[in-house]
Amino acid sequence: MIEIVQEARKHGDKICIPIDGKKYSYREVVSSAERIASLLLNGRADLNETRISFMVSPGPAYVATLWGIWLAGGVAVPLCLSHPPPSLKYVLEDTGSQCVIVSADFEALLSSLCPEKDLRLVVLSSEIEVEKVSFPDIKPDRRALILYTSGTTNLPKGVVTTHHNLNSQIATLVKAWEWSHHDHILCVLPLHHVHGIINVVSCSLWAGARCEFLPAFSANQVFEIFLRGDVNVFMAVPTIYFKLIAAWEEEIGPIQKKISQVLHAFRLMVSGSAALPVSVMNKWEEISGHRLLERYGMTELGMAISNPYRGERKAGFVGLPLAGISVRLCDDNDKQVKEEPGEIQVRGENVFLEYWKQPDATEKSFTKDGWFKTGDIATIENGYYRILGRNSVDIIKSGGYKISALEIEEVLRNHPSVKDCAVVGLDDEEWGEVVAAALILNRELSVDEIRSWLKEQLPVYRIPRKFLMVDDLPTNTMGKVTKNEVKKLFI
Repeated sequence: MIEIVQEARKHGDKICIPIDGKKYSYREVVSSAERIASLLLNGRADLNETRISFMVSPGPAYVATLWGIWLAGGVAVPLCLSHPPPSLKYVLEDTGSQCVIVSADFEALLSSLCPEKDLRLVVLSSEIEVEKVSFPDIKPDRRALILYTSGTTNLPKGVVTTHHNLNSQIATLVKAWEWSHHDHILCVLPLHHVHGIINVVSCSLWAGARCEFLPAFSANQVFEIFLRGDVNVFMAVPTIYFKLIAAWEEEIGPIQKKISQVLHAFRLMVSGSAALPVSVMNKWEEISGHRLLERYGMTELGMAISNPYRGERKAGFVGLPLAGISVRLCDDNDKQVKEEPGEIQVRGENVFLEYWKQPDATEKSFTKDGWFKTGDIATIENGYYRILGRNSVDIIKSGGYKISALEIEEVLRNHPSVKDCAVVGLDDEEWGEVVAAALILNRELSVDEIRSWLKEQLPVYRIPRKFLMVDDLPTNTMGKVTKNEVKKLFI
């Protein structure tokens, strides 16, 4: 059985998803999911892990489609709503999807891709009527979801998770973050990533809470929704908090006060998917009264580490391992380290099954004794994990030193003229790599001035050798700065 749908059935006529002035009950969303499942089965008893891609606008139709695919025994493949046709085509081909489900808005885009791949195209509408059928018994170890990694160095890899993996990820967070049916969350995140699918949508609906959607992010619209006083949980990436802070600062005093009063009443606010600058954390705490809960996870794991819901939330740290999940730091030879930085390795029921059709990549990503190698470097201080960066892009190896780009970025953001920044390592024959910084400024600043200031803040070997002033930084759909694209700015 599909546990999240079982949980949803328990909530009956309770409001599940409010959107565009309408309120959809759990019963209505489950009923829609059953209709979609019946349509997909089309006389078959079980889809038997057939991959079903879907491009559906955030809202009740998205949830019903996801659940419907699972009820029919299929593997769900969410497509990114902003990806161009070549990227969509790659996912369709790589997964071997046999069917694509779309909202009417995306019919034209996908209808051009489906014929050449002989794919069945299903366009969602309220008129869909099918006969009720019996649904297959889905065992927990069956494949449930394929999400694609960002592919910063190679083609994106399909991360396969089972129903058991997903149930573990959801149940762990529901308990750790104390979700309840009284909660009401606003989702502003893309729904082809773990952050949106698991942390926001699945956790809230597992608990019987309300999940509201804002399909296109707007700081002013977010505040308008907050000012209604219904929402009490919010999760976002650092970029979104940065934009909300900027929007709050543009408001007049009385409006600022109203927004802050509403924010103070929230139960929980979470930041993730990228390192949270301490400056952003502190400013948001000033505005909202909330110390953001920062956590650590990735497509292959769901969440593995989190600052506590009750207890100290340390700025600059992602927290402690979640219950039932084992975490360790290891050197390049997979030997555990304690007093020095090491790669985060994770083991637990939350960890994914495989990279789709890539057995070699799957094997290389695990140690011989079954630990997943994340590629992220961290240190531990008093039990709390502190991320130094991604081994491939955030750890710069220069002149024999291992330098954390994230640490340098945190220092740079403290300069009054620096609005935001990104630090990368550029290939260099003499040094291996040299440190380079791309800066977004809010006032004029010369390279000599920033270098002189940094000499009082950092050891000489950590001070960037190259600087570039830019109007904006390249980001992915989650608002996370793409370091490999930043490197190209220096060429």
